Amino acid sequence: MSTPPHADAEDAGLIDLATAAPEDRVLLILDDDMAFRQRLARAMERRGFDVTAAGSLAEARDCLQTLKPAFAVLDMRLDDGSGLDLVPLIREARADARIVMLTGYGNIATAVAAVKAGALDYLAKPADPDDLERALLSRSGALPPPPDHPMSADRVRWEHIQRVFEQCDRNVSETARRLNMHRRTLQRILAKRSPQ
Repeated sequence: MSTPPHADAEDAGLIDLATAAPEDRVLLILDDDMAFRQRLARAMERRGFDVTAAGSLAEARDCLQTLKPAFAVLDMRLDDGSGLDLVPLIREARADARIVMLTGYGNIATAVAAVKAGALDYLAKPADPDDLERALLSRSGALPPPPDHPMSADRVRWEHIQRVFEQCDRNVSETARRLNMHRRTLQRILAKRSPQ
């Protein structure tokens, strides 16, 4: 029988969720991309987090009325604002919360803004759940080590296509138009399994 990924948490310098109190496992995910949010929530639940997911800044604010998350993964750009706006509210609810910002628009200015606002780390989307877990559970203030198995360029491309496809309500023709891709080429890509 294989050991769970968190079994060697102490050896890796990570917080061990297996021994954490229930209130210390609470993770708030804020992302307006429903497909990505759902996939990420499932992946983080499998890693031992107690996940609450919100699709908008307003929904996340409502969650914070009763929730005191120990961890948060926030999208930088939302339809109704910025995930940065939620950082002070999370800090007010729980001063020791560990916050990671996500964005599809990675640049130095937004990374600096995220860290100044109180985020622990800043990752570009689509972020790998293993990278997120390391960033959230890292004991030191330093950045987590580079991933053992980073996403391949093919996987990043596939994730981007899937995101646009979901945003276009799974309409192949509209997705192909927005991606400037031939419809049949897109259909072949969508029919395949995700690359590793």
